[in-house]
Amino acid sequence: MAFTEDNISQIPALKLLINLGYSYLSSSEALQLRENRESNVILTDILRERLMHINDIKIGSKKTKFEPANIEKAIQKIQDIPLSEGLVQACNQIYNLLVFGHALEQSIDGDKKSHTIQYIDWENPANNYYHVSEEFSVLRTGRKDTYRPDIVLFVNGIPLAVIECKSPTIKEPIKQAISQHIRNQQENGIQNLYVYSQVLLSTSLLETKYATTNTKEEFWAIWKEKETQFIDSLDRLVNTALSKDIERKLFSNPDIRTKSDHIAYQEKYQQYVAPTQQDIFIQGLLSPERLLTIVKDFILFEAGVVKKIARFQQFFSINKIIERIKPVRNGKRKGGVIWHTQGSGKSLTMAMLARKIQDTINNPQIILVTDRIDLDGQITKTLQKVEVDVINAASGKQLVSLLKGNGDFVITTIINKFDAAVKSLSDNQLTSHNIFVLIDEAHRTQHGIFNVNMEKVLPNACFIVFTGTPLMKKQKNTANKFGGIIDTYPISEAVEDGAIVPILYEGRLAVQDVNRKVLDKSVDMVMEDLEEYQRADLKKKMSRAGLITKTEQNIDQIAFDISKHFQSNWGKDKTGIHSGFRGMVVCPDKLTAVKYKKAFDLIGKVKTEVVMSAPDTRENNEDVHSSESPEVTQYYELLKTKYGQRIDEDIIQQYEKGENIELLIVIDKLLTGFDVPQTIVMYLCRKLREHTLLQAIARVNRVFPGKDYGYIIDYAGIMEELQEALENYSGDDNSFDPKDLAGSLTDISEEINKLPRAHTDLLNIFKTISNKQNIDEYIVFLSDQSIRDDFYNKFNVFARILKVALSSIDFHNQTPEQEIKQYKDDLKKFAGIRVAANSIYLDKISFTQYEKQLQKLLDQHVITEEIIRLVEPLNILDTEAFAEEVEKLVGPRAKAEKIAAATSKYLSINIDANPALFKKLSELISETIAEMRANRLSEIEALRRLTDYKEQAAKGFSDDIPDDIKEKTRNIAVFQLLKQESYLIDKEVEITKMFDEIVTKFEVVDWHKRTDIINKIELDFGDYLMDVFDVSMAKADELTKKLIDIAIANR
Repeated sequence: MAFTEDNISQIPALKLLINLGYSYLSSSEALQLRENRESNVILTDILRERLMHINDIKIGSKKTKFEPANIEKAIQKIQDIPLSEGLVQACNQIYNLLVFGHALEQSIDGDKKSHTIQYIDWENPANNYYHVSEEFSVLRTGRKDTYRPDIVLFVNGIPLAVIECKSPTIKEPIKQAISQHIRNQQENGIQNLYVYSQVLLSTSLLETKYATTNTKEEFWAIWKEKETQFIDSLDRLVNTALSKDIERKLFSNPDIRTKSDHIAYQEKYQQYVAPTQQDIFIQGLLSPERLLTIVKDFILFEAGVVKKIARFQQFFSINKIIERIKPVRNGKRKGGVIWHTQGSGKSLTMAMLARKIQDTINNPQIILVTDRIDLDGQITKTLQKVEVDVINAASGKQLVSLLKGNGDFVITTIINKFDAAVKSLSDNQLTSHNIFVLIDEAHRTQHGIFNVNMEKVLPNACFIVFTGTPLMKKQKNTANKFGGIIDTYPISEAVEDGAIVPILYEGRLAVQDVNRKVLDKSVDMVMEDLEEYQRADLKKKMSRAGLITKTEQNIDQIAFDISKHFQSNWGKDKTGIHSGFRGMVVCPDKLTAVKYKKAFDLIGKVKTEVVMSAPDTRENNEDVHSSESPEVTQYYELLKTKYGQRIDEDIIQQYEKGENIELLIVIDKLLTGFDVPQTIVMYLCRKLREHTLLQAIARVNRVFPGKDYGYIIDYAGIMEELQEALENYSGDDNSFDPKDLAGSLTDISEEINKLPRAHTDLLNIFKTISNKQNIDEYIVFLSDQSIRDDFYNKFNVFARILKVALSSIDFHNQTPEQEIKQYKDDLKKFAGIRVAANSIYLDKISFTQYEKQLQKLLDQHVITEEIIRLVEPLNILDTEAFAEEVEKLVGPRAKAEKIAAATSKYLSINIDANPALFKKLSELISETIAEMRANRLSEIEALRRLTDYKEQAAKGFSDDIPDDIKEKTRNIAVFQLLKQESYLIDKEVEITKMFDEIVTKFEVVDWHKRTDIINKIELDFGDYLMDVFDVSMAKADELTKKLIDIAIANR
């Protein structure tokens, strides 16, 4: 037997379709039913008979058939679809006729009214006729020749599916089959067939893909069957023999098949034949009832120009949801969580679900909730594009009004509108169990008081949560709170299925040279008016702010590297043609974003623009200064002049169209919910973590022609965070252990029970204050450091427990409103007192006050020499390779560098606590790193030494400290400083103990701030040194001052 497409693919496909319930029509029989016209693709006689059979006009108990003239009008209506407005527009008209029917006037007992005639009985699939034909010749538009699809499927004579079969022995069979479908849909092809087709298959037995009309090659998808009864029955269907009559009919046309083909067929099916990919697709997509379901509920039109069909994960998740929400138990329907990875069509899943709920549930009300205004606008536009009737609730009052109105539309809103909705409702809840709340990004949206308000307004609603990033394993409550996981579609599966493209990660490093000595001296000058503890606080904030990455040289070098990288990979080629791809640059704050924009403009290789909120709106906690920066304000005014009031919309529109913008510079905006498939690369110049990181990188995973990968170019060093995020997030049901959940719920209940005591403990601090309304009395009372520390601690405990309580609906139901209000009022009151106390007593230093000075110093003394590739490009889902790269980064050399950096930072911040030891350790660390970098010291030996230095720094003393000195850290530091004084050899222990005795004698609260006490210590200890050890006055004064500094630092 020759391995032709007919023997290998087409005959097995026909056999399975016949066993599924399709009646076989030879090509000649089909042509006869088409009125012998190859330009006519409808089996007219069958359609006519079915229209008569499945349609009745019902008035009361009386049924009347449509008049023959109306039947002919219905046939004429579905045949006369003008293609002049384009194929998809015509498809839309056909689709609406198929799903909604056609209104025709008819008089019954003298009463003339419009009545709808249906082309397909959607409610009773058995009432329809299903046919399959092959080698279906159709006359081409404007031509005399024909195209001949391999297999066409009909429902009531209307061609709803077309299959192209290829042999797996030819080169790229699926690509050829898809190409044939696309060719057939051109204007000079057979659009008059494809205008009716809803499902298209391209198959080669071992590989199959499906799509709908006018789908580009990149978006043809695979099908995976999830329903057990389908899987279990497929084996039987494939191996069930055809009747002798059908078999003879199948092989009766010698122009199609020879006698040897028939013999080969019989020999093949005398043995067991295992189901193939082709069989899975045909059964899963084209079984009569499944085909009707897909056509009616899982096809939609976007903006009238794109026709879309559901992917398998959308189909099965929606059906799972529908089955789950149908039962009503205890006045409620059960909801749950859908985790479908970013880029797999979450928004369209919501749109299809909304439509399905409206068809399944009687008078449903559907609300789609997001947590940001821009995402609210995006989802509203998405629903409008796919022809879902939608209204956006701009206020809590409007939200309540729409919910009370019982309209047949979807409501979109943001979660904080429920706060106003609670006030608007008063005590009147909306108690219907036919309210469905679809929540976007559960782990962001479902928290705190907003969650409670939603449950207050809608106590019996069904909550269905959607997330594009997997829930963290520690966030088990989020899923179980709403009924558990309904369906998952993880990143790895989406990549495997071609629903998204894989992402390649590349790490790059800006090599910097720091003039440490000059820089440290300059920083000390900036901080010279601060107390020691305030300096330590400021240094910690300085290190957290990442100022060194924001230096002008660093920005310039990275901007140049990005420009070169983007231009060489996706810029214009030698002929001046652009690739069409775009990218994003992610910055830590607005000022840095503006600086990158200026750097890009100066380099002039790529066109960029900044997307940010207005300068008076903080975008994230790191953005501490941009709202006050003249540079940011000036640039935002330029944006307003250039784009008008719709800044973001116009920038995004130009970016999408590829007009004047190749790279978008962003901070927080557009890291979620921004889907432009042409985005191929993201340059990360800031740290991101957890679900924010996963959401951000998903901006580059959308499918687009010519796009094999998305790229993440990392200048911020997030490789470990990325690996951690991929490991810590899970969509697996196994991550949600019911025992763990029970424990966590018990913990929440116990935590809430602690609230009254925490509240009382906080109030009792101030019980002696007479005027509780006078903040001055509180501030004066808090002048004592120990009382302030006690207040800060108890306030934090109260605030933390109250936050947990306010997120619990049970707390709200069981606690009087007046009591809750008192808790909230006290939280606000004591938060204000804490801020005032911090400010007046300088317990915490405002970083903003010093940031500009420190940034200027870094700009002057930090030089960025070059950008090097730290990690070669690799697939983030190749977990083994990714782990190896992380290990390389945290191997001996990287670990040594990391320990050195962390230990040096610790020593720098705490130098005053033990200047002798910490200065010595700092020098040793610098020497070790220098030797390792010069290859004069092995990485292993460097790591061993640095680990030892780190342990010494953590202990605060070296191994030669006597045991009786180790009891106090102050004494250790004093002893180690004295060891450096050659004139005091062998006297260190005695002098250390005497210094401790003198200081202890004068220790009272805030002794270090009192000049009189410090003078007494200086006098007594100075006299002791001069009298006992004959030390000169100058040396005694110098040494005493050093030791007092140590005592103050270790108080």
